[in-house]
Amino acid sequence: MIALDLTAKQQEAVQAPFDACFAIVGAAGTGKSTALAQRRRRGGELAPHAQPLEVATQRALEEYAAHVLRENGREIELIDDAAAEQLFTQACAPLFELEWEEFAAEQLDPEVPGLRSPERFLQSAFRLIRRLGDAGIDPQRLRSISLRGTTEFYANPPNFADSSLLVATKSVYHDSLDVAARELEHQRRREVDLTKILARLYEDYLRLVDEGGRMTGRDAIRAATLLLRENGALAAQLRERHRLAFVDDAQELSEAAVGLLRAIFGDTLAGVTLCGDAASAVSLERRTQPEATFALAAARATLREPLRRAPVNTARTSTAADEAALIASQVVEWIASGVRPEEIAVLFRSVRNVELYEEALLDRNVAVVIEGDVNPFADRRALDALALLWNVWDPFRHEWMLRTLSGSLALSDASLAALCAEPADPQRPLFAFDDEPAPTTRASRWNPKRDLRLGWNVVRGECDAELSAEAAERLQRFRALRERWIAAMHERPFDAFARAVWRDALPRDGTPGSARAAAQQVVLSRLLDGLRAFATESPNATAGDILEYATQRAQSDPSTALRMTTGLRMTGVGVATVGEGFVRIMSVEAALGLEFDRVVVGNVRPGAFPLWYSPDNFLFSPRYGMIPKENAGEARASRTAKFTYYMYRSKAAQHYNERERRAFQYALKRARRGTLATAWGTPTRGVTAPELLEELRA
Repeated sequence: MIALDLTAKQQEAVQAPFDACFAIVGAAGTGKSTALAQRRRRGGELAPHAQPLEVATQRALEEYAAHVLRENGREIELIDDAAAEQLFTQACAPLFELEWEEFAAEQLDPEVPGLRSPERFLQSAFRLIRRLGDAGIDPQRLRSISLRGTTEFYANPPNFADSSLLVATKSVYHDSLDVAARELEHQRRREVDLTKILARLYEDYLRLVDEGGRMTGRDAIRAATLLLRENGALAAQLRERHRLAFVDDAQELSEAAVGLLRAIFGDTLAGVTLCGDAASAVSLERRTQPEATFALAAARATLREPLRRAPVNTARTSTAADEAALIASQVVEWIASGVRPEEIAVLFRSVRNVELYEEALLDRNVAVVIEGDVNPFADRRALDALALLWNVWDPFRHEWMLRTLSGSLALSDASLAALCAEPADPQRPLFAFDDEPAPTTRASRWNPKRDLRLGWNVVRGECDAELSAEAAERLQRFRALRERWIAAMHERPFDAFARAVWRDALPRDGTPGSARAAAQQVVLSRLLDGLRAFATESPNATAGDILEYATQRAQSDPSTALRMTTGLRMTGVGVATVGEGFVRIMSVEAALGLEFDRVVVGNVRPGAFPLWYSPDNFLFSPRYGMIPKENAGEARASRTAKFTYYMYRSKAAQHYNERERRAFQYALKRARRGTLATAWGTPTRGVTAPELLEELRA
């Protein structure tokens, strides 16, 4: 039955037949999700014994792909991109050590773009294969498309002296266009070798994924699609089981995700309802083609009239601190007027650097939780907690010891200098045996001849007499606690050991019941869940292995950091419940599909919203193939001619900024009752990146 309060267009969407692919499209706030929910209810009435496939997010489809694989005998574990990057590092190790037989046979030249900086090469290559996975391009297609594109480009190169090309290119990069035939041949050969290397790395990574069963959601979609393409009977079985599918926020589906739906429901997607808005594609990390996705629908209902019109106010301050204070004051005012904290969101394009805004809210005793592209292992409160655990396992990891001494123990610089110095009267042992255990473990892991002074002074107390009475007392208490923690580390599960250490020595943020205390508990809970998850996956891992994992995660590329959801639990690939009483600081991508009573869109200035456009070291185009950014070998220019030409030809920067404009508009429409957009500093001319706040005001 159709609800009486639906508009005519919504009723049209609900009543449309299910025998073909149908799309419900419209801008934010036009009632698409309401129409989709009613259409889903109608589909359940028409096919009461079916199990319609409901896809609320790309993540949900990834989990469904993993379910299909497990249901058909595959033992798999879903991991995030940071863990996958470690797998990719294994695939890259033989390359970096030049162990490939192609190098010995001189079939490949190691002097390829980017390879002189292995860490940067690894990160760029991993980002590339993630995008290729989104596009459904396997290593064989990568190799064939790239080699064909390379051949066609260099066989008939464009006019690099074209005036429009020169005008559109910054003068600093004009030297990349001053190329003769010899230099172009040099770049072509390097590009061919780069293509072969990247395709080989891609193959090796997929082999590790398939052999070990540890895969990202992208990998699960690829594996499930391949399984269904090879097993038509299984695809028919799933099609009969589901009959219908309802996909919300379909603009965020990758091409590979659409490929999985087509593997189940056929190339025409019969029975699939797509719901979304092509102009609302906001993902920074995924490659999506929303126009192509909605073009698959045989018919569509377009909802144009917004059902809500929340007013938008703007403000610009002189400094970032002033902006943070303004946002905090507005949030406090909303809460005082009766708005529940969880109904307020402070949105940023990215939440990698929002400490200033978090601190301003905490100073006003407003509890906050951060969601989006935030790395839970890199938070200052998490690092303080990890430092204490490292102090137990290895007191000679001095970067962690110094963090504890200056932070948790609050020792002065003079005390730290004394602890780092040679004691006035060291009591050295007469004999040092090679099998003498370190002062932490019951197994011999360290060379006892290591004379690492800070660690020994803390463990043995040889410099206590040179400290102030208060500093010596703090250090002696820490030393006594550490002896107890060592026993707990060996006798108790890791999470119990970690909790005991933090309970004994980690300073509490704020008073009990305060916003700071609540925010600290969120951070520690997320951190502990991450450590516990690794310990569960690796039952033979020592405490040191778990801490090494945490250290690697803290240093992970931000683009592969864990995506955090709200609440007191880290989800990994699941979904956590919303914690009541917390204002949510979110990236725009994390707010996808959500609505709030009040919204602040903060730091709307070039470099923050929008983020600067920074093309990666390796680009890929179905027409041009591989497009390396950096020149290699004896070259006069730092950039390749092909990269400079492609940036001009594709208008990549312009397309990027247009997407950022759409993301800004999407963020503004997350509020039901009112939005405040803020920025700080003097507006720029908006040449490299647009001034979105000023565009809004105009």
